[in-house]
Amino acid sequence: MFALLFAAPSTAAVPHVVQPGETLWSIAAANNLTTRTVAAFNGLSENSQVVLGSTIQVPSTSEGYAALQNAGLVSSTPAATESAPSSSAPAAAPAAPAPMGGYTVRAGDTLSGLAASSRVAVSDIAAMNGLDPNGVLLAGTVIKLPTGAPAPARAAAPEPEATVVPAAAPEPTATRVGAADVQNVAAQHGVSPSLATAIAWQESGFNNAMVSSANARGVMQVMPGTWDYVQQNLAQRQLNPESAHDNVTAGVLYLKQLLNQTGGDENAAIAAYYQGLGALQSRGVFDDTRQYIANVQALRPRFGG
Repeated sequence: MFALLFAAPSTAAVPHVVQPGETLWSIAAANNLTTRTVAAFNGLSENSQVVLGSTIQVPSTSEGYAALQNAGLVSSTPAATESAPSSSAPAAAPAAPAPMGGYTVRAGDTLSGLAASSRVAVSDIAAMNGLDPNGVLLAGTVIKLPTGAPAPARAAAPEPEATVVPAAAPEPTATRVGAADVQNVAAQHGVSPSLATAIAWQESGFNNAMVSSANARGVMQVMPGTWDYVQQNLAQRQLNPESAHDNVTAGVLYLKQLLNQTGGDENAAIAAYYQGLGALQSRGVFDDTRQYIANVQALRPRFGG
């Protein structure tokens, strides 16, 4: 089972148990925060070494800024800004909207029941999440439901404390890439380097260990079903599910396909990357999708675009 890194919601801190290879910087970057913000919220220095198995509280943007003010690290004026955590990362990345369709399976849920309430075939929901359509669905399994699907009947029940990430490609690995790595892959495949890099940063902070609450994995937050689609239809070689470089490759190839399907409309392709092309075409742009588009476009100048 792999650790989950959740983007902090807008109103409450999220506890994160430190995993092998993680640092204060990597935890902050995966949640689109600066090291200084996470350190201040936890009463640590920016150079502190986090201890394997210890719990770090990941604050919301407002909580983090309040902690910086209390520590005297920023002024009380809105114009104050923080220093960048790394030369390859933006100084103040926009907060990432929560992944769409994320659901943690409760006791009593079945794949057929979730598929029925979401109005999709069992085979489709299984393929998207890397699940066996005939297998047992364990409580605590992190899955993605279709964008805009109604909440499952048991959604109001408390989430299980233990979570399970389905064993499927791509696999999250304790690897981090740089902006130049993403830009090079994008250029090789005829995709705007600044666009691909902004999406990669917005999705994961360049962290291939990240798994979202909607079961997306790696630098480009690729779903198992998307990985299989890219491998079967878009990739010209066998992709390595454990490779951060190939996670970027899969994401870039999928983004290129979305650009082709939207007639080169970059905002539409960004929306489809986050929301799903089918949902975008049938339901239009959701409010949090608009936020996602604005975030990505705001990041692009920091990556040369």
